[in-house]
Amino acid sequence: MPKWLDNAVFYEIYPQSFLDTNADGIGDFQGIINKLDYIRDLGFNAIWMNPCFLSPFGDAGYDVADYYTAAPRYGTNEDLKRLFAEAHRRGIHVLLDLVPGHTSVEHPWFRESMKPERNAFTDRYVWTDSVWEAPESMGCLRAVSQRDGSCAVNFFTCQPSLNYGYYNRTRPWQQSPEDEGPKATLEAMMDVMRFWLTMGCDGFRVDMAMSLVKNDPDGLGTIALWQKVFSVLEREFPEAAMVSEWGEPEKSLRGGFHMDFLLHFGPSHYNDLFRCEEPFFSDRGLGDASAFVERYLESREKAGKDGLICIPSGNHDMVRLAKHVEGDQKKLAFTFLLTMPGAPFVYYGDEIGMRYVENLTSVEGGFDRTGARSPMQWDSCVNAGFSAAPKEKLYIPQDPAADRPTAAQQLTDPDSLLNLVKQLISLRQAHPALQNRGGITFVSKGEPKQALAYEREQDGEKLLVAINPFREAVEFSYTGKLTEPVFTFGGKAFQNGERITLPSVSAGIYKLG
Repeated sequence: MPKWLDNAVFYEIYPQSFLDTNADGIGDFQGIINKLDYIRDLGFNAIWMNPCFLSPFGDAGYDVADYYTAAPRYGTNEDLKRLFAEAHRRGIHVLLDLVPGHTSVEHPWFRESMKPERNAFTDRYVWTDSVWEAPESMGCLRAVSQRDGSCAVNFFTCQPSLNYGYYNRTRPWQQSPEDEGPKATLEAMMDVMRFWLTMGCDGFRVDMAMSLVKNDPDGLGTIALWQKVFSVLEREFPEAAMVSEWGEPEKSLRGGFHMDFLLHFGPSHYNDLFRCEEPFFSDRGLGDASAFVERYLESREKAGKDGLICIPSGNHDMVRLAKHVEGDQKKLAFTFLLTMPGAPFVYYGDEIGMRYVENLTSVEGGFDRTGARSPMQWDSCVNAGFSAAPKEKLYIPQDPAADRPTAAQQLTDPDSLLNLVKQLISLRQAHPALQNRGGITFVSKGEPKQALAYEREQDGEKLLVAINPFREAVEFSYTGKLTEPVFTFGGKAFQNGERITLPSVSAGIYKLG
């Protein structure tokens, strides 16, 4: 387990939308380098960067055409290598986004696999034996070449599925994970990882990590596959961190991943907190966090003592936090996010409360996600400091509102969301109990109009975090004894015997006597 994960706090960068330094309307590697001091000064010590490899960008780079070459619109391999070096110089680790389950239709592997003559890439993708037969329960590409067969796709039709085999095989064309084709696919992906880790990246966030072995309802084949990967990685690159997009920590962490996300899909109840009509972090008091808490505790128990379960502020696949969480509730949401176990992940712009931009035309397969991918708002200059290109040339339109938040404005405002995020990250790093591997015990689970309160404990330190997003004061039972607060927002808790009262719209972190 990489030691640096113990106190890692991640910042997710969507490179297209972060900072454009050559006025083409699209962000680039140099833009990220230029803002590394901003990232570091907020307290982030790790970055997850969305796909940056050569791609036709039918799905924002999640359709890779060459795993070994940086996308020219962002820069060169040398620029990316320099980004790693500049980040490391500031004490920042960098994860790349790895897409092992599928490629673009333009990838040379797929071009070769389409040929009717058998070759080294014939079995690199999932193909049926006949163009008239589709892969079971999967979309497919048909009649795209003279090869007889249909090729499975993982997501969009521009993303043919790489072949790692089938756990349960029901058709002659379905191969075992131990067949030569699937084994060659896995070794090819391992070589990709070796290349970038040797180049200087610190690990990967793995896209759709649960999708590799097909017809694998319990994930057993995919777990076994990742265990093979980790048996190599832990020997060759022991400090490399691996984060899975899986959403079921009991499976991903068993496979060897160091971290998994509780996400907006699957059984996590993550949306109950931030992304529904009545989120818990609303002052109306109609939201309910208790189902999330129960699922979180269940996942944590299954994950074991070494697994990290991460709760992100958002990402490129969901609407912005600010769409449903308004006003000071954003500050309470970040108090929660930055005091929970596991490595926090903050999506670029969430630290200033960037809005979800409504009704945008889809860009690069974004569809309704496009409004969460708008350019970062740095200052009050042209295009909010994102780009010197003409407005109509921007990759994605920006929030047009006159009062759109900017980093520059919030840096100068001591009461801003950005400065609260900075304060909370600093507190997290100063208190072992708040860090990634600290324990947690819930004392109030956030039922409707009830507080969300939990003890954090590590290395002999014990703290209570208590949050009330509602318009009214709330009470909860607690047998511990509060002493001085480490942090408060919106007022201080009052303790009377075994009852604690929290003021409306307030949060606090308290030492215990």
